[in-house]
Amino acid sequence: MSADPAQSLSGQPSRAPRTSAVEVRRSARRRRTVSAYREGDVTVVLIPARMSAAEEKRWVTVMLDKLAAQESRRRLGDDGLSARAAQLSAQYLGGRALPRTVRWVTNQNSRWGSCTPAEGSIRLSHRLQGMPEYVVDYVLLHELAHLLVPGHGPDFWRLLESYPRTERARGYLEGVVAAARLPHPPTPHEE
Repeated sequence: MSADPAQSLSGQPSRAPRTSAVEVRRSARRRRTVSAYREGDVTVVLIPARMSAAEEKRWVTVMLDKLAAQESRRRLGDDGLSARAAQLSAQYLGGRALPRTVRWVTNQNSRWGSCTPAEGSIRLSHRLQGMPEYVVDYVLLHELAHLLVPGHGPDFWRLLESYPRTERARGYLEGVVAAARLPHPPTPHEE
């Protein structure tokens, strides 16, 4: 089956890169799970044999989007981060937040990001890499807002009201922090 990765189910353009082919492999042994991987420029999607053609089409689109999101998170370097900051500033802050530098750093283990308004610099913790795109966008937008309003007062939070996933991203980050504080169960050799 060949799928058009140009559109996702939501009608929005897909993040999936164009590949020369999508190969769907059905398996009678596979019951519920769907997975996908790249083999060169071919995307292989593994599905249960009993799946209908409509389900297959839907899952191919979902898996192309999922692979593209994983690949973009892995590839987003400092230049990509700067470009994303410019997009977010234009979309949510009227293009008014213009950082001079935006980069990943490895020395922030107790914060997700930081901003120095006087220098126009934004730094995001490397711990965000691999988190969902909306979480990275929220932290980046949060730091961009600090270029306009230094503190965390009402004016600052008003700037973030336009980002629709603010609460969801904050909840995700709170969950990550809470999970890190949980006691780890003893391993068999510790008991």
